Amino acid sequence: MTTVTVFADPPVEGFVLPELAAGPLDGSEATSLYAAMLADVCRAVEASGAELLVNYRPDDQVPDGVDSESTIRDALDGELNAPDDARYEVQVGSTFAGRVGNTVTHLLEREEVATVAAIEPTAALLARQQIDSAAMKFRSNDVVLGPSTDGRVYYAGFGEPVDFEGAYATPAVETLVDRAADAGFGVDFLPTNPVIETPADLRTVVPLLRARLKTGRVVPPRTTTKLVEEFGLNVRDGDDGTELFRE
Repeated sequence: MTTVTVFADPPVEGFVLPELAAGPLDGSEATSLYAAMLADVCRAVEASGAELLVNYRPDDQVPDGVDSESTIRDALDGELNAPDDARYEVQVGSTFAGRVGNTVTHLLEREEVATVAAIEPTAALLARQQIDSAAMKFRSNDVVLGPSTDGRVYYAGFGEPVDFEGAYATPAVETLVDRAADAGFGVDFLPTNPVIETPADLRTVVPLLRARLKTGRVVPPRTTTKLVEEFGLNVRDGDDGTELFRE
């Protein structure tokens, strides 16, 4: 069984999705979107054959007065089918790559977990089928990556540790492949999926969600409700290319 680790920040205004909170969303909208994406991602893991581990930031790395674990638990307890089955552990490390490396290495070497994947709530379009597909790919490869736009990754899975120092340097998908190759590991890939971190990401994701809705395809329900129904986001031609607008 794969343990899928969701590296989560507490959904607190002014702390999450800063590039979106600066426009086209305001701080409150960006916070509610982050909470929706966190719930959609964790629900997809829960629905798959993987174990859900929510890895939260330590309190000294979040805004003063915020209880990181409790805030995240509060956001998820009403969204998961079996909230008591979700595992919560604090992140260790000063950088994202370091925190991923510490978690992955601990689970593989100390707890003898078979395979470990690292994802973030911004991978809102990650579905149960992709998580289960990755588990199959681990049968013949030690590293499985889900590429995203701009060289990012939405899923990074490991059957053996790599050198994680700076492993998410841009472009992360290529850097992680290099680290796997340095260790002599085979790599396989999931289909490309967008993440939601920037206004450019919204210009990609919003039309995709709207198209899926029109054709009756699966969408991340909470994220789609926020972007399409509550915020009314859409895309049109602008003077400098496509632009977001509110209906």
